[in-house]
Amino acid sequence: MDYPVIAKQLLELLGGKNNIEALAHCATRLRLALKDETIIDEDAIGQLEGVKGQFKVAGQYQIIFGSGIVNNVYAAMAEQTGMAEMSTRDVASAGAQKQNIFQRAVKGLSDIFVPIIPAIVAGGLLMGLFNVLTAKGLFIDGQSLIDAYPGMADLASMINTFANAPFVFLPVLLAFSATKKFGGNPFLGAALGMLMVHPDLLNGWGFGGASVSGNIPVWNIFGFEIQKVGYQGSVLPVLVCAFILAKVENGLRRIIPSVLDNLLTPMLAIFITGFLTFTLVGPFTRDLGFILGDGLNWLYESAGFVGGAIFGLIYAPFVITGMHHSFIAIETQLLADIATTGGTFIFPIAAMSNIAQGAASLAVAVRTHDVKLKGIAMPSGITALLGITEPAMFGVNLKLRYPFIAAIIGAAASSAFITLFHVKALALGAAGLPGIISIDPTKLVYYIIGMAISFTVAFGVTIALDVREKSKQAATASA
Repeated sequence: MDYPVIAKQLLELLGGKNNIEALAHCATRLRLALKDETIIDEDAIGQLEGVKGQFKVAGQYQIIFGSGIVNNVYAAMAEQTGMAEMSTRDVASAGAQKQNIFQRAVKGLSDIFVPIIPAIVAGGLLMGLFNVLTAKGLFIDGQSLIDAYPGMADLASMINTFANAPFVFLPVLLAFSATKKFGGNPFLGAALGMLMVHPDLLNGWGFGGASVSGNIPVWNIFGFEIQKVGYQGSVLPVLVCAFILAKVENGLRRIIPSVLDNLLTPMLAIFITGFLTFTLVGPFTRDLGFILGDGLNWLYESAGFVGGAIFGLIYAPFVITGMHHSFIAIETQLLADIATTGGTFIFPIAAMSNIAQGAASLAVAVRTHDVKLKGIAMPSGITALLGITEPAMFGVNLKLRYPFIAAIIGAAASSAFITLFHVKALALGAAGLPGIISIDPTKLVYYIIGMAISFTVAFGVTIALDVREKSKQAATASA
């Protein structure tokens, strides 16, 4: 094969040197980021000697040459274009600019959440173990394992403490990762996260009850009242505040003299961002969550099983923003007036969504041959079945997209079913398999059937979409 000739022909069919923004290669594929993909001649490229396939993904145009050949083609193209020093990361970065807003947002969330997945997985699995030890009637009629064996009570308490730690201090992990992603100092981000869960603040989990009773503590600064409320378990406020922190920090570094930079920049960045957090960002995102929650309550009450299906469909996107935490206030009110409401409808639908996310992740684990992906998808899927979906959602399903689509379809189908039979929870807990203990006993059978529907539909649709995806790739490669 005459590699310089092939490279020259390929360069012409790609629209010339000026149309290439970045060039690199992996083991089998030439990876390119192009300025204008509409001017390339894909049919002619497919006929070039050595080309085994081509496809577009994540803003990149990739041409399959195969092992060995791709190295030689790349070397010839790099020489002709002068792009010999680029890496696959450069191509990915350039290709990301070609993605739409939603694709970039999903990639950004994935980049933020993937590094903290191990901590969340550990907490989720430990939480599942705690629920097994404390669930009444799971193994012994009318009793939990710690009721039957009191010596295990402190062990269960210890496990619960270990399990809760990653979620109680989630803003610290999240602010560190997000601030780093947004170009700020991640340790300042961690400090901001600590501020958002400081023990002097009202625990974020208790905000719903405090808002009902009217006992929300405040700072009174020159007659201006600021709510002293923490953000335990929050996502959206932390992401927005981390973004603000990074911008404030970088802005200050440009205007503060270098001799005072280390002294003033961290202090002012934390103070300014912290003030904005408690005066604007936190209250706004919390109120936005309440508005959305009220709309969902109306949807459930007015639209029946159709409303349930819609709620199930959009619940996972709510989790992406962290707004699902605002439902706690609504559920608190529903449970406070349980004689009238019969319980909360939100918890069972959340469980259906979590089961679906877990099923989709497990389906990916079954289908993939990528050892690394399998190692993430399997434990993440199990964790989601136990009620913690972030690892599966951000680490697997959203990253591949089609498992997420399958999951929300499964959630919609199962949510329609349980809404049709008015399944409600009498208490809050882990929304997943352990949630059985929170459901109205008269509706328990429908809840279990709903979980089976959620798992089966999400798992099956993921398999079907995966087969379709691989068939398309195979067809492209053989074209």
